Amino acid sequence: MRLMDGVRLAVGTLSVFPVRVRRVDRQVAGQAMVLAPAVGLVLGLLAGLPLLLPAPPLLGAALAVGLLALLTRGLHLDGLADLADGLGSGKPADQALDIMKKSDIGPFGVMTLVCTLLVQVAAVAEAGYWALATACVAGRLTLAWACREGVPAARSEGLGAMVAGTVRRPAAWLATLAASLTAVLIGLLAGVWSGVPGDVSWSSEPVPPGTDVYGMVRTYPTEAEFLMRDVVRWLSGPAGAPLALLAGTGVALLLLRHARRRLGGITGDVLGALVETTTAATLVIWVLLP
Repeated sequence: MRLMDGVRLAVGTLSVFPVRVRRVDRQVAGQAMVLAPAVGLVLGLLAGLPLLLPAPPLLGAALAVGLLALLTRGLHLDGLADLADGLGSGKPADQALDIMKKSDIGPFGVMTLVCTLLVQVAAVAEAGYWALATACVAGRLTLAWACREGVPAARSEGLGAMVAGTVRRPAAWLATLAASLTAVLIGLLAGVWSGVPGDVSWSSEPVPPGTDVYGMVRTYPTEAEFLMRDVVRWLSGPAGAPLALLAGTGVALLLLRHARRRLGGITGDVLGALVETTTAATLVIWVLLP
């Protein structure tokens, strides 16, 4: 029953879906943050549906990113803009937090929003449906680490105060393991979707004679070439998705470290900014992989 309270709070907080949250306390908040990657998976699978339409990739990507913003009420994007304004102001922590509470968006916020959305759309257009699903899981995985024990709240009220320090480290590692296994499955599905497993270029059969860089004729690939092909195949298949997920999460944790140093802890805006940063970083890393 308590677990369902965590599920309801995770869905109600991280998505537009209406749910009845019957109990809200720090224990339930911690459960919600651990379960956040599962909500991210659902959001990613739904938001990626426009990519399946017979439309140009760039248009499909723009629709997918827009749908994702709709499914999350745009709260994460709002947090990203507010954090950019607060950190970009160069003010002390208390003044930066006051700037973040304002309803308007300053130049740092606008610039950060535009750049982040452009990166996300461009990367989704290149990487496709499964990359977006992985990025959404990674974005919500960051919440578990941002709310782990030892991370304080920057304010005494608000979402940050409710969830800060509610996730134990073993639970964060368990969420990471589950998210990584999900990413492996996504990588396998992405490989089947693109037809990579059946690609004859991975065959170990002899190749036509060719000339190497030293001008010597050979009929078989070298062991190094076989190894490189295996590495590329692994990175473009089941290993690529979890690698992008973990690397994207790592990038966002650097932002978390900076926000803690500047603001003294986390707020709801910091959490939203981490979600969007992780999503963008994971997509970019997916595109850069072989």
